[in-house]
Amino acid sequence: MANDKATLTIGDKSWDFPVHSPSVGPDVIDITTLYKETGCFTFDPGFTSTAACESDITYIDGDEGILLHRGYPIEQLAEKGDFLETCYLLLYGELPTKEQGDEFRHRVTYHTMVHEQMNRFFTGFRRDAHPMSIMCGSVGALSAFYHDSTDISDEKQRMIASLRMIAKMPTLAAMAYKYHVGQPFVYPRNDLGYAANFLQMCFAVPAEDYKVNPVLAKAMDTIFILHADHEQNASTSTVRLAGSSGANPFACIAAGIACLWGPAHGGANEAALNMLEEIGSVDRIPEYIAKAKDKNDPFRLMGFGHRVYKNYDPRARLMQKTTHDVLNELGIHDDPILQVAMELEKIALTDDYFVEKKLYPNIDFYSGITLKALGFPTNMFTVLFALARTVGWIAQWKEMIEDPKQKIGRPRQLYTGATSRDYVEVKDR
Repeated sequence: MANDKATLTIGDKSWDFPVHSPSVGPDVIDITTLYKETGCFTFDPGFTSTAACESDITYIDGDEGILLHRGYPIEQLAEKGDFLETCYLLLYGELPTKEQGDEFRHRVTYHTMVHEQMNRFFTGFRRDAHPMSIMCGSVGALSAFYHDSTDISDEKQRMIASLRMIAKMPTLAAMAYKYHVGQPFVYPRNDLGYAANFLQMCFAVPAEDYKVNPVLAKAMDTIFILHADHEQNASTSTVRLAGSSGANPFACIAAGIACLWGPAHGGANEAALNMLEEIGSVDRIPEYIAKAKDKNDPFRLMGFGHRVYKNYDPRARLMQKTTHDVLNELGIHDDPILQVAMELEKIALTDDYFVEKKLYPNIDFYSGITLKALGFPTNMFTVLFALARTVGWIAQWKEMIEDPKQKIGRPRQLYTGATSRDYVEVKDR
């Protein structure tokens, strides 16, 4: 934008508002004083045209298919680094040196155990409780166990709470899984990496030794990196909104988990796998492709296209490779659901209808397939998303708390209800 101001004209009155230029991305019109000066609000359902905060953590260009964390492309982080290095980057703003990385890994690794009384907390849930409901409750309950890191005005306590959640989330997620399937909890091990430790807590049993497959651990680590943060999405905005009231960090992350549970957000990979199971076999794909192309048919292909990415989701390219690595390592070639997925992938990448509408397979399409191959039931998919996204939520929460311009979130509304009217006694109604 050539000028440093934008002019709004309503009737015969005009007002000027400043225009801010970000380091990268579109210019932003600052309407902070709009109501004060004009007596008007803006109307923006879904906040798709509204910047609610200033952030230097994550940048997305949906048209170009770009995702940057602190300026680093997601492709480089996933291919060259690991999840804990990405965590450090999101939290501190820079990639760690060798010494910083080693210290950070040590601090996370030695905080992975949860308070032993948490075991009894889990038994309060029904055996058939959805793992996400258990996660909402158990993460929120951390504030009842760790009182020494809930003072958000204390920088040291903020960082302790941040490290605790990154460290303990895999343990809680594994406990939710074990409780759901009726197996004993498995304690974390300090000699394993972050992803490998999570896999052993999920799949080891006391009756036999469990050896973590390094290919599968690498795949799990990649999945965590690709889900670590995604700018101001619904769950991140929820964490920020909850945090703006001064709520403790554990409560804020629990709020984010609750938002993530929705099928339009974190539940998308579960919905994509359910769709594949509904199709059932490769010979039924043409029938469902026709249904997807029919505007009058309510059926929609899940796991294709993206609200933000109008080009190929950069995470999907990386997830695609990870999916094939896992399937090849496990020798899975005859699973009918995976065969349906692979055939749908080919069609989506070559069919003119999908290409023209840019309905490329997204990360949810590939991650659902991969997690199924790793042995996770569909109701655990969103739990794994929450585990990975925790670091992004924490980084965004921490940034908001430390922002001197931060205020409690309070969106306005376009009221369309009844105007003022008088109460009528019940006998006269």
